[in-house]
Amino acid sequence: MRIGVAATAPLGADVLERLAATHEIAFLLTRPDAPRGRGRKLAPPPAKETAERLGVPVYQPERPELPEAVERVVVCAYGLYIPPRILAQSLFLNVHPSLLPRWRGAAPVERAILAGDEETGVTIHETVEALDAGPIAARASFAIGELDAGGVFARAGELAAVLLAEVIENPVFEPQGEEGATYAEKIAPADRELDLSDPLDAWRRVRALAPHIGAWTELEGRRVTVWRARLDDGVFVPEVVQPAGRGRMGYDEFLRGVR
Repeated sequence: MRIGVAATAPLGADVLERLAATHEIAFLLTRPDAPRGRGRKLAPPPAKETAERLGVPVYQPERPELPEAVERVVVCAYGLYIPPRILAQSLFLNVHPSLLPRWRGAAPVERAILAGDEETGVTIHETVEALDAGPIAARASFAIGELDAGGVFARAGELAAVLLAEVIENPVFEPQGEEGATYAEKIAPADRELDLSDPLDAWRRVRALAPHIGAWTELEGRRVTVWRARLDDGVFVPEVVQPAGRGRMGYDEFLRGVR
């Protein structure tokens, strides 16, 4: 079975690599290179870097187009709307890192941690025109515990590979339904600010936005991004911080510099 993959972000790159270990991947459909980093230089998406390392042909149209006919297209963290005329060309299976219908949308991992969900998971569903609303072929859960978003994404990649292996050739779909549906809005600038008067929320926010976005606050009169923290008897304790214009450092090192 020849399979196409539509992916852009690191989770999509992870799923691509795992899928390529067991299936022939005809192509990667990904977004165009975009400015990244302080210098805002054009850089390839993570999924493109993985595809090139694996020798998978890469296509980067501004709008989705299939470069050739395939029996399946696995979609994971692609980031572009796929119109119905393209969906009609193959069976599109979307890998979504939540227990649908909870947390449809752009930031399901971050929103699950922010909300204090005890568990999340991966859902494999048919891609349809409505956002993350297609019928479900497979779904499995795992505990969030004290994982940050990076840890949840890693676990989701592992689980996605297992679920895809079970259903990619002969998926059997069940309607998703609307009961319990919630929407995971994109992370906005206001979501990044820590409220240190609410230690539990601050701890969740640090975990939800690490290691890819970052939550910030003012400590010792300086604006810092907090990349790792813990709760000690309900007290928020920063562990790894990054002052504006500096690299990441332990909180103790930051305090020594301030003093």
